[in-house]
Amino acid sequence: MLCPASPLMLLNPWHCPHGSCLPLSSPFVPTHLVPACVSTLQYIKAFYNATWSQRYGHGLAPGPLTLLYALTVSIFALGGLVGSLLVGVLVEHALLVLLAGGFMGFSRELGSPEMVIIGRSITGLHSGICLSVVPLYLGEIAPKNLRGFLGLMPTLFICLGVFCAQVLGLPELLGKDRFWPLFLSMVVVPASLQLLLLHCFPESPRYLLIERNDICGATRALHRFLGTPDVQDVIEEMKEERRSLSSMEMVSVWQLLRDRSVRWQTLSVAVVNAGMQLSGIDAIWFYTNTIFENVGIPVSEIPYTTMGTGAIEIIAGLIGCLTIERVGRRPLIITGFCAMGVCSAGITVSLLLQVGPGHCHPWATPWATPWGWRMEGWVSSWGREHASGVPFLMTAELFTQSHRPAAYIVGGSLNWLCNFTVGFIFPFLQMSAGAFCYLVFCGVCLLVALYVYLIIPETKNKTFMEISHIFATRLLPPEPSFGTFSLEWQQAGMC
Repeated sequence: MLCPASPLMLLNPWHCPHGSCLPLSSPFVPTHLVPACVSTLQYIKAFYNATWSQRYGHGLAPGPLTLLYALTVSIFALGGLVGSLLVGVLVEHALLVLLAGGFMGFSRELGSPEMVIIGRSITGLHSGICLSVVPLYLGEIAPKNLRGFLGLMPTLFICLGVFCAQVLGLPELLGKDRFWPLFLSMVVVPASLQLLLLHCFPESPRYLLIERNDICGATRALHRFLGTPDVQDVIEEMKEERRSLSSMEMVSVWQLLRDRSVRWQTLSVAVVNAGMQLSGIDAIWFYTNTIFENVGIPVSEIPYTTMGTGAIEIIAGLIGCLTIERVGRRPLIITGFCAMGVCSAGITVSLLLQVGPGHCHPWATPWATPWGWRMEGWVSSWGREHASGVPFLMTAELFTQSHRPAAYIVGGSLNWLCNFTVGFIFPFLQMSAGAFCYLVFCGVCLLVALYVYLIIPETKNKTFMEISHIFATRLLPPEPSFGTFSLEWQQAGMC
């Protein structure tokens, strides 16, 4: 029998380290780098310009400088793409982050912008591994009545890592010119914590029973995770899944893409993962200081405004964790994407109503003011947090054991590929399309919300086999009835 469906279950001495510390020690590590680059934007650009001037006798023009910084921002996502593809090979290599911290920490002393870019790519590689392995592990160890709560934990700790970096990036702390290499290298602190904790985690019970047929090992692991001696119901559920998969082997990515029986699940994972990155919120994350400065928010207030968005995401993450088992997955992801779409449209309107930085038309709405921009950013962050955690959870829930690893590779690859695309092209899209660039993000958000509403069923409190059966019965086209009708008509005519 499972423990009660309560978040207090994590206070169990075994469930707490394995359900909470794993997301703390993994997604927390790389997310420090996103706001770190935002907080040190002007200093990194100045370092690039000064180094280029020392090497070649002249500084960089604005265009090439923007290109170089866009590469610095987006290379993190490119590393994440590689990490998600090579997760099986590199899963044990947490030392990569220590190497990345060294590259970035000594980049200024050695006068090498390349070291910053290499360090960010290595950290992205580690991030791709973490964001594939951690949700997969949590999805397999969680009971179905807490699968949503634990599934959102990685996203919550991602937001916590971002917020901690935003605090460290304040001008009163490490957000100064002389401290930015130290700031970037701080990633080694949570990486060291991860190295200490990883060896404490037992293997997934579902993996032990379904793939290794180790019933005793799976039972021991369940005792430790659930904190109860009666785990027979969970064992029987795993045995049922194993029997249904007895004739199947672990599928590859290519086999997954060709498997018509999971066509809609694969498409759903692709849509929500790509949509999460193409929603535009990561573009606002990467270039938040520039955006806030352009709309008239005083430079001295921008770090605190940015920190407010991080705090809102943590609050939204906590609310999502505590309510997902009550309201379900679909309402969270639909409302999240709709909120981001509305905010993207609001940002476009606000920019069009401005006649200069901080100055609006007399008939402009309050949302076109700097405080309106703050509110739009905070509401968009709220929507993003509600929408971004569910795709990781959804990838675990929509597939059975044989398809799940390949599904994570597909979802993770699309996630990072779209992240790289947005981070690289956004500054150029902003220069060419101006305020209307946010309408692209608005359209993506609303289309994803519509897809989820029409196609993806609710998965709350359902086993993996039940979810697969829902897709098999709900999304297959109905059998044509004209043949039966014609036969009955002929029989009636013969009578």
